[in-house]
Amino acid sequence: MSLLTPDLGLLFWMLLSFLLVFGALAKFGFPIITGMVDKRRAHITESLLEADKARLRIESVEEDARKIMDEASKRSSEMLSSAVAESQRIVESARERAEADAAARMEAAKSQIAIEKEKALGEMRTTVALLSVEVAEKILHSKLEDGAENNSLVNRLIDEVEANGQSR
Repeated sequence: MSLLTPDLGLLFWMLLSFLLVFGALAKFGFPIITGMVDKRRAHITESLLEADKARLRIESVEEDARKIMDEASKRSSEMLSSAVAESQRIVESARERAEADAAARMEAAKSQIAIEKEKALGEMRTTVALLSVEVAEKILHSKLEDGAENNSLVNRLIDEVEANGQSR
């Protein structure tokens, strides 16, 4: 049973060994360990502060990115509406030019038609006048075989022509 119950001498030497090891640890080991723990604690605190700063920077960058995206969206929307308005203006301008061109061509065609109509009427009047003269000549030629009657008719016609020429 001596193994289960220690002697007084053994207890003394165990206590002395424990106190020497504890004293050596307290003098040399614990300050190093506590220093390392303090350094680790400071490093962890610094890391947490830097992580908070980084998180704040990331949030700031994300907010800036959102603002930039919103502004880009607004600009693209404005550019799109501007492009649509410009295209509508160009289409309207082209339509107005086409209408003006069509109106000008229509006026040119109308004036050309009027000129052709006047030419045709002039030719027709000339033709009718020539035909009338020929018909009248044939009628007069067949009716007037007497020379004295011809002279009186010619004199009368000359007088009428002179009267018409003076009235104009």
